[in-house]
Amino acid sequence: MQNQLFKFFSRNPQGRDFVVGDLHGHFSALELMLVQINFNPKRDRVFAVGDLIDRGPESWRVVEFLNYPWFHSVLGNHEQMLLDAASSPSVAKNWLGFNGGAWWRSIPEAYHTRIRSVISRLPIAIEVNTLAGRIGVVHADIPYGMSWQSFVRSLAEDRETREHALWSRQRFRQVQMMGRTQPIAGIEMVIFGHTPIQRPLQYGNICYIDTGATYTTEKTLGHLTLMEIHPTLEIHQFCIKTEKMLVTNKKREPAKVKVPA
Repeated sequence: MQNQLFKFFSRNPQGRDFVVGDLHGHFSALELMLVQINFNPKRDRVFAVGDLIDRGPESWRVVEFLNYPWFHSVLGNHEQMLLDAASSPSVAKNWLGFNGGAWWRSIPEAYHTRIRSVISRLPIAIEVNTLAGRIGVVHADIPYGMSWQSFVRSLAEDRETREHALWSRQRFRQVQMMGRTQPIAGIEMVIFGHTPIQRPLQYGNICYIDTGATYTTEKTLGHLTLMEIHPTLEIHQFCIKTEKMLVTNKKREPAKVKVPA
């Protein structure tokens, strides 16, 4: 089940795999975090939930990271805005003026084409085989009631499914209102970003890990979350303001992982 909008990664036989929340240009923070956890780029891998760019200080480094063989990402809505801005003046005005895209004006125009080219190749969904089972990575959401396999199949043919994956907060709002949501069938776990929250949250086999790294002026946000998904499940958090690790929460039973309170 492979297409240009979906990418599958086999189990890592030698190292560890991690999923990082919305970076929004905080690449140096990720580097500091990786040093703290003894990340080995020859064996370990990082998968990102998208929104690598905008609002933060180092969005221009996106090409550098996407060229690392150990770093992989899905497309986020901010990457989609960058792509759409090339052909839509209204999107460009909104993105540059109100959604963190001002950095685009400060880099050489010759670099624009390279950034667009690299970002345009990002998939919308990633699946990673781990000791805990198969784990999916999507930026925002999967349509309610749709299995993982149906979602992946529909990406190539259904624009609404793609838009939902990049922009929707429907499932998260359901969790807020009802305290629960329907699991996503056909996969062990799916990890989302997109919605800034105080701490990582898990409901059934769905996990949200965007802890608002770029919102450093807000008391409950401003943290970057890195979730180990293989060979064990573990949560790491990093405070952007203090540049210090906050939480390491290791769980010995991968399929039953819970996030810190």
